[in-house]
Amino acid sequence: MTSEFHPIKVVSHSVAIEKRDNGEQIISCQTELAEYARCLTDRLVYWAERTPEVVFVAQRDDNDEWDKYTYAEALDKVRQLASWLIEQPVSPERPIAFLSGNSLEHLMLAMAGYYIGVPHAPVSPAYSLVATDYAKLKHVIDLLTPGLIVVDKLAPYEKAIKAVSDGDVPVAVMYGDTAPELISNPTVSFAQFWQHPKSPAIEELNAEVSGDTVAKILFTSGTTGMPKGVMNTHRMLCANAVMIRDTMAFLADEPPVMVDWLPWNHTFGGNHNVSIALYNGGSFYLDDGKPTEAHFHKTLNNLAEVAPTVYFNVPKGFELLVKKLQQDDELARKFFSRLQFMFFAAAGMAQHIWDDIDALAIQYTGKKIPILTGLGATETAPSVTFASIEESASGVIGKPAPGVILKLVPNEGKLEARVKAVTVMPGYWRQPELTAKSFDDEGFYCLGDAIAYLDENKPERGFRFDGRVSEDFKLDSGTWVSAGTLRAKFISAFAPLVQDVVLCGTNRSFITGLVFPDVVYCQTLVDNGSALSTKELVEHPIIRAVFEEKLKAFKAQGTGSSTVVDRILLQHEAPCIDAHEVTDKGSLNQRNVQDYRADQVDELYQEPKSVSVISV
Repeated sequence: MTSEFHPIKVVSHSVAIEKRDNGEQIISCQTELAEYARCLTDRLVYWAERTPEVVFVAQRDDNDEWDKYTYAEALDKVRQLASWLIEQPVSPERPIAFLSGNSLEHLMLAMAGYYIGVPHAPVSPAYSLVATDYAKLKHVIDLLTPGLIVVDKLAPYEKAIKAVSDGDVPVAVMYGDTAPELISNPTVSFAQFWQHPKSPAIEELNAEVSGDTVAKILFTSGTTGMPKGVMNTHRMLCANAVMIRDTMAFLADEPPVMVDWLPWNHTFGGNHNVSIALYNGGSFYLDDGKPTEAHFHKTLNNLAEVAPTVYFNVPKGFELLVKKLQQDDELARKFFSRLQFMFFAAAGMAQHIWDDIDALAIQYTGKKIPILTGLGATETAPSVTFASIEESASGVIGKPAPGVILKLVPNEGKLEARVKAVTVMPGYWRQPELTAKSFDDEGFYCLGDAIAYLDENKPERGFRFDGRVSEDFKLDSGTWVSAGTLRAKFISAFAPLVQDVVLCGTNRSFITGLVFPDVVYCQTLVDNGSALSTKELVEHPIIRAVFEEKLKAFKAQGTGSSTVVDRILLQHEAPCIDAHEVTDKGSLNQRNVQDYRADQVDELYQEPKSVSVISV
């Protein structure tokens, strides 16, 4: 298989390394960050003047046709909505709270807030639609004190709004009847203000927006399970967009075309991807699919119509896409017809998926399409490091981006990463005590991630991810377990059987795991598998035998107690959002899962061994 890549301009920046006597290291990107805009809507104005007829954003309508806004139309709409917003009880201290997900209306109203200096908070829809106690949503709303709540349709959010709002906050409804009898809050339909007359007052407010103005508040879960509101300023967002373009230099040569589903309440979708389109004059097609077996067909329909030039996804999304591309020649030809670049984040990609993508790219284009990844965080807007094309592989995070300084601090045999840059948050919204704990005495934000050199003798090659510092634990022998590293290896070794695993073993003599199986895949391994309940499925002899064989092979590769998983217990109950087992990013909170399922953790160590536990 050829190793050639399609030629594309991606810059690998050189770094300088300062080693301190205390073992700390300072890693600085040698490329200065280029000039960036004052605020995000300045880029909307820029492209509306230069490429007014280019599609900025598109979304399927009720007739399954693409409803498109050009840059000129989007700017006009943003100014109309900003004129309506100044008449509402919103302000820099009373943001807009979006309870529903991505939509054209969501983006236009959020950008109207940008235009006049009113921040918004895209809240995870799961807090309203999946949770039953609404504890996280109430925490968020109490912290925000929003001046406006926004939903796509009112009925699905009725209970949530009643549970968290005192009734005086107005609710804007995108589609359908406002049904005022459902809630006591005043309601307004988008149809009533979508064509609002423009007011000259918005230009005065726009002139006051600066790099320090809070643009949005993104909520991320901490170790307590309660969300923290990360303040994202216009400087952070604009500088991050330029930081990305300074690395993905091809973006400056040809505006990107993107088909993207990633949720805007996460920094990957809402900051990284939307800003790439806006800052570089690109076209953003809202993908109404999701990387699940039940909803992925929508993504496939969108990709069958719109061929992206750049494609972003999480590893699970790539895994599902690969399966379909291998089965559908026409779809594969369309997908690769003008694709230049791919990027993934949020988790590590299994090597066999990466290999399959390379094979497909070679089959349909003759060469590999570059796949990159990096390291980022909600608190850093999000970019910190990027891998080079040559070094890019699952787990590789690369080197600091322009404008970024890394501080590496020795921590229990690892190097804990801390970061300083103009893209780092000023703090958490109305939580000064948490803000203070997040920065060290030199002003570096503490990421909580450990990183390691790819080759200590060749530091210019960059770094690999070395796990979350807070997830590591000690066995009763005093041996440290690198939980993040071992978890990634476990998931890769068990692919495609496993969605995730929580490793246990603090102060125990060996490592065990609470395993969340890929139910849809496991159903294909047994006759009539889709008719079985999840509990029946994980207890099926064939499924247990397959997992036992995988565990045996994984254990044989271990080199000691810190690299071996002795026992596993298959989970038939999905992670519980009310128990804070799931973070806002959709990942598992390792500590909370173990607390909530303490009886199962005890069962893993029970002697004699429980019949439900799998071991070899």
